[in-house]
Amino acid sequence: MNSIVPAAMGQMAQAETTSTAIPRLKAIPWYCYIVALAATSILTGIIWDISWHSTIGRDTFWTPAHMAIYLGGTLGGFCGGWLVLKATFWPRPEERASSVRFWGFHGPLGAWVTIWGALAMLTSAPFDNWWHDAYGLDVEILSPPHSVLAAGMYTLVAGALLLLLSLQNRSGPAQGTVPGSGLFVYVGAIMLAMCSIMVTEKSLPNQQHAALFYKIACWQYPLLLVALARASRLRWPATTVALIYSALTCAAVWILPLFAATPKLAPIYNPVTHMVPPQFPHLFIVPALAMDLCFRWIGRGRGGWRDWLLVLVIAISFTGLFFAVQWHFSKFLVSPAAENWFFNGKGFFTFADQRGDHWGRFWRLQEDAVTLKAIGICLVLALFSTRLGLWWGNWMAKVRR
Repeated sequence: MNSIVPAAMGQMAQAETTSTAIPRLKAIPWYCYIVALAATSILTGIIWDISWHSTIGRDTFWTPAHMAIYLGGTLGGFCGGWLVLKATFWPRPEERASSVRFWGFHGPLGAWVTIWGALAMLTSAPFDNWWHDAYGLDVEILSPPHSVLAAGMYTLVAGALLLLLSLQNRSGPAQGTVPGSGLFVYVGAIMLAMCSIMVTEKSLPNQQHAALFYKIACWQYPLLLVALARASRLRWPATTVALIYSALTCAAVWILPLFAATPKLAPIYNPVTHMVPPQFPHLFIVPALAMDLCFRWIGRGRGGWRDWLLVLVIAISFTGLFFAVQWHFSKFLVSPAAENWFFNGKGFFTFADQRGDHWGRFWRLQEDAVTLKAIGICLVLALFSTRLGLWWGNWMAKVRR
């Protein structure tokens, strides 16, 4: 009896120390809104910049689209920097307890990641300006300076996710709406949109009957959707992410053509008269809904057998459902029926794209045909992607600093 009481008191003291070391939060701090705004500004700038290049060309570095991108980087960088300075020099006990030490400074893990992302973004700016002065218009989205910029943008948005995760994971029960959970899936949807944008040149509707598009999709998207779904506290996280992604992309599809613009860079093969919008969003909503159903049926708890069962079921459902819905939807998108303001049909083609019959048909059907072997490769990629997504999500679910 005498040995049990001290042990019990020691466990209570340890639990109390742990709970006070990293306290739960009941409200959303101001910096969470700032990093969400920074991520929104970056996504807005990316879509706007691609539209600017597709419509006008590259006339100057000081375009509004570029300013939106770098505003997001500056907001995120200054916000992360302030959090580090605050936790280092003027900390409250809970701020120091929930911080990570680096080079003698203290700050939330997400703040450090956000700072690194902002530095990469701002470093890419003069590099990008020099590149265009030397070589002119980009042939591809991922030119060397754009690759540096993309790495910085991804890192900054990942830092925003970590800041929101830290808040969410210290804010309440294992499931349900808690402070930070809504902003977390919102910023996750921004990350999904950014991933989709970076492979735009391989994902046009005309390319969606070729195997490469589905290989990219099965490798890239399950990883992110599964990780977000595993880490989120919402009841339908993957579905919510897909809905927000669709809403953000549709907003660009519908708003950009309202603004008149003309090309300023020859040769002009397609004389557009308004800002060129992006293509209609992919139908992630269907496999995302299936993903949430898998989590609800099999369970969200972590465990060896449960995780491997989730990997198998989610990979199969994502591959099969995304193939089915996107394959048939792309038939509609390349048809004359989609040529309206809502679906944008062929409206994503740039001023440098020469008009022709190829706009209304699928490309690379012979060189890159969808065969049983290609579908098998897609399934294997989805299995690896889902497994990595679960590992990543399991780690994110533990982030508290």
